[in-house]
Amino acid sequence: MNSEKRVVGEPGLSNIGTLMEQYPVLLFDAYGVLVDKAGPLAGACELISHLNTTGKTYFVLTNSASRLPGNMASGLQEMGLEVPAERLITSGMLLEPYFEAQALTGKACAVLGTNESVEYVKLAGGMPVPAGEDAEVIVIADQAGFPFVETIDAVLSALFRRLDAGHSLHLVLCNPDLVYPFSPGRYGITAGSLAAMLEAVLRERYHDRGLDFVRLGKPYSPIFEEASRRAGTRDMVMFGDQLATDILGARRFGIDSALVLSGLAQESTADWPEDMTPNYVLESLAGIEE
Repeated sequence: MNSEKRVVGEPGLSNIGTLMEQYPVLLFDAYGVLVDKAGPLAGACELISHLNTTGKTYFVLTNSASRLPGNMASGLQEMGLEVPAERLITSGMLLEPYFEAQALTGKACAVLGTNESVEYVKLAGGMPVPAGEDAEVIVIADQAGFPFVETIDAVLSALFRRLDAGHSLHLVLCNPDLVYPFSPGRYGITAGSLAAMLEAVLRERYHDRGLDFVRLGKPYSPIFEEASRRAGTRDMVMFGDQLATDILGARRFGIDSALVLSGLAQESTADWPEDMTPNYVLESLAGIEE
């Protein structure tokens, strides 16, 4: 790996062309780096086309667990991003190894998310049950796909009943993001905000019982471990727009990172914590010609 890295605080920004030459494997966040709700972001279509043409190894690491890889790839292709399904690593895909490791196959699961979120749980070996029924596993996969207040109330009531009866419980969060960008100046909450809310309620009622969700997506290691497994190396760089997920996750996993100022990131570096400081900063992914 080239040792000439841009450290935040030095003058100037890096660019995508330089980093493509420097690293054998590139990792990209999806929302805020490649796309937002309004469509592809600057340079994304040209970059993906170039990577596909040249055979450069890359993966898209997304905390989304609302769509299966094939359907997500189709959605990206409709935006002009020809990302093959095999290049996608979603947080929903991490449920299968987690369920296997925790012997949760066949367990009743309450799932907050879309119909495809429920499919992720089925593929992992879980047995989805309606919100409010007794479930050994609670999976928060997405913030959409269900009537919000009614579902949260039903799940919370079932949680209380199960815990008050002294039964075991597994809490799993696919997407730890608290917020994501719709488009410039517009944002929305994500599944991570729902988990934070439920954790606050559980702490209020059960105090020190350690009732926290196991988090699978960025900034936690499982999604980076899967990328490293597929790539066959840890010589990778992560392009992201969120310090608390993309950059922190890369730093924790021991790989380099590049902050792309196209989503949630702010240009000011004045108060970036040390463990969320990227190796590089890019204005966008623009700069590659098809």
